[in-house]
Amino acid sequence: MNAAQPVSLTATVSFRLGTIGTLTTNRFTERIETFGLKLKDVGLLHLLQDGGPASQLEVARLLGVAPSLVVAMADRLEVLGAVRRLRDPGDRRRQQLVLTEQGHELLGRCTTAAQELDAELTAELDEPTRQALNAVLGTLAASLGLPH
Repeated sequence: MNAAQPVSLTATVSFRLGTIGTLTTNRFTERIETFGLKLKDVGLLHLLQDGGPASQLEVARLLGVAPSLVVAMADRLEVLGAVRRLRDPGDRRRQQLVLTEQGHELLGRCTTAAQELDAELTAELDEPTRQALNAVLGTLAASLGLPH
């Protein structure tokens, strides 16, 4: 009876996704830095685009970050003209973050940068394989409660 060959760490999905994720994050971060953005800024812009105006506290909860970080992010994005702070009409003590036209444009530039990076990362794949990879990643993201 042959003992099963141990699986190499580098052959695991966890290791491969982690390594590819780190590489991809670093490359994407370099690209969006040219727009004056950080990765969490893009997450905030996307959140506002999908959900509309949101209080800074709601944003912190949805992004899983400290409220003080959202304040710093909103400050940076406000300087870039990407978001505006408005008083919540239902509670004047709260401020809502609203995506501006400039914010939509910045998010579009980030999407283009991501698509260009996608093309580079999958250049060795044929179209059916590229589509299958995207479908599998979408299924995995959905099963983890992430945007897909």
